[in-house]
Amino acid sequence: MSFVDVYEKELSFQTDRRKATVEFIKIVSDLWYDNSIELVVFRNQLIDRSVSDILNLHKYANDFVEKPISIFDSVEIAQAIQSLDLPPSKLDIGKLTYEYFLEEKNYEDALSFVKDKLKKAKDVPDLTPKDVVLYGFGRIGRLLARELMNKAGKGSQMRLRAIVTRGNIDKTVLEKRASLLKMDSVHGDFNGTVSIDEENKALIINGTTVYIISANAPEDIDYTAYGINDALVIDNTGAFRDDVALARHLKGKGVSKVLLTAPAKGVPNIVHGANHLDHDPNKVDIFSAASCTTNAITPILKAVEETFGVDHGHLETIHAYTNDQNLVDNMHSKYRRGRAAALNMVITETGAGQAVTKALPSFEGKLTSNAIRVPVPNGSLAILNLELNKETTREELNAIIKKYAMEGDLVEQIQYSLNNELVSSDIVGTSAPSIYDSNATIVAKNRKSVVLYVWYDNEYGYSHQVIRLAKYIAQVRRFTYY
Repeated sequence: MSFVDVYEKELSFQTDRRKATVEFIKIVSDLWYDNSIELVVFRNQLIDRSVSDILNLHKYANDFVEKPISIFDSVEIAQAIQSLDLPPSKLDIGKLTYEYFLEEKNYEDALSFVKDKLKKAKDVPDLTPKDVVLYGFGRIGRLLARELMNKAGKGSQMRLRAIVTRGNIDKTVLEKRASLLKMDSVHGDFNGTVSIDEENKALIINGTTVYIISANAPEDIDYTAYGINDALVIDNTGAFRDDVALARHLKGKGVSKVLLTAPAKGVPNIVHGANHLDHDPNKVDIFSAASCTTNAITPILKAVEETFGVDHGHLETIHAYTNDQNLVDNMHSKYRRGRAAALNMVITETGAGQAVTKALPSFEGKLTSNAIRVPVPNGSLAILNLELNKETTREELNAIIKKYAMEGDLVEQIQYSLNNELVSSDIVGTSAPSIYDSNATIVAKNRKSVVLYVWYDNEYGYSHQVIRLAKYIAQVRRFTYY
């Protein structure tokens, strides 16, 4: 075959592949908007993705499972899913395609395979949608609003109904709130529409009314006046940090549950995937989603502790600067944080080492911790220096983390990176709270001293953990297949 023939054959294949991807995108969209069925590829989102994005995700899937997974395979499985009568679901088509590759000989065709794998879906009870109120509209609040609205679908899970802020609400304020939601210097433009309704003091997000409520005290708000009932309030202000202060939300009319996006005292501190099942939302009304760093390290520590046991260790988090630091040198209540955030590396404290014990009690007294704020606006790195109880090798340790990333309770929490060139900007926009850098793992000659590198998007990845926990609290978790 000549060089020209080879080139023409390659062009033809690429055309077929991209056409198949377009068909796949249509099926993904139809399943989501018509049936509230969300498809993902090894926990990577597919909704509103481009052709190139989806092909790149399939390349990652190939490398991750070390088996050939093509877009043509995914289309076949997606078509089989589309032909079934399924309840609202979240299905990992990467895992399904991989399993079909391994088990194809046991089934007549893709449809019979998918029917068998998803047969438990019929046992899932119907969902009752939950009204959601965002109390505060800062960095985390706006990312939560984006995710809630982009994933609203048919409204069968959580419905963002209102946002509570302080101060006067007029046209200018609404326009500024809308602008901050639409455009973001780190995460890019919102993939949706935002306009204002001055008369009703609301934002119209993707055609849906979200009221902007001004209040100085949570107990003073009557949400029922806005048609909001039995709501989950997600407090992202950080102003209320214990059970007594957070209980003030429950005194407002129309509120039944509260979730804080920060560590809290006197309430369950939850890292979804690690300890959320320890607390029944039928019995507990106030929850904390802990911190971004705690959500990053806990899944990895859980995997290591369950497999090898941890004698002791140290956490050093290299953290993006945050809004509580100063742009230029000025007074600050904490040492060093008063120095210009975008010009300095700043040593400061983190409570994540101790906070882990609320999710993993076996780590009590085992971890010391510190933090260094660095001049990047988002994207952080946790370095875990651990002394294990059992000997291991770099290959064995990586294989264990990969196994946890592929199956079990932490598949949404751990993303296993194979990238030799990974840097902080690469992980921005990753929904997993823990991105395990497999190529950076160090195991000492004694085979017990190890150093693990865990990247995390301290805004986006954490926000998705908050959403996962919120769905658990609201009891609107769909049937899932991971």
